[in-house]
Parts: sequence; structure tokens; C-alpha cells
Amino acid sequence: MTITPLEPFNRDERGYNCEYYHDRTGEHVLVYSKPGAVRGGHYHKGLSPTKNPEIVILLSGVCTLNWRKRDASEMVSNTIEGPVRIEIPPFTWHQFVFQTESVMFEMNSLAEHAADTFYDQ
Repeated sequence: MTITPLEPFNRDERGYNCEYYHDRTGEHVLVYSKPGAVRGGHYHKGLSPTKNPEIVILLSGVCTLNWRKRDASEMVSNTIEGPVRIEIPPFTWHQFVFQTESVMFEMNSLAEHAADTFYDQ
């Protein structure tokens, strides 16, 4: 799991800007979450190139990111605040628990997500 803060610049009374690079094109998913919402609870095998690794940008908000290697019992939890870039390797079970209204940007289409999403038995 890699979590990279996106450094703000041009801060003023209007807000700020962040810059980042990604090489993925095509359809992407915008996710709007309310406080208390839980998303994820699954892993990806990396069958789709956009899930190897999965890249998610938490644009705004605060959430707890829970993750573990698929066959591991030890859970890792990290509270993160946007804007951050999150890279989720294949076979990493992950779950987002939102504390605030939040917006995420998934660097994959809904079809790619559905084709490469698996749940523990």
C-alpha cells in the first residue's frame, strides 16, 4: 500500500491547487461518500491493468483505510485526509470507512472494477 500526499500550492482565500501525474486514460469513477459510509471490503487480482495497481485519489475528506494482504490475518489501519494518492497492490484486501463527506477519484472504469473484484469467502 502506498499513500502519497498531494502537495497544495497557490493557497489563497479561494482554496488551493494540487498537481499530479497519471498515465491512465479512458473512463474513471467519481465516488461521493457520506460520513459513516463503508466502501470496499474486497481485493483485486490485477487481471485488469487498471487494478495492477489500483490507484485512487482521495480528493477531499477524511477516512480510515483498512487493509491487509489477502491471506494475512493482521489488519493495518490508517486515517488519511485528502488530497492523497493511494496505490493498492493486487491481492490486498481494502476497505474505506468515511468520517466526513468525501470525494474519491478511481483511475478505472466501473466495468474494469466489476471484472476484477473478489471477496473473501
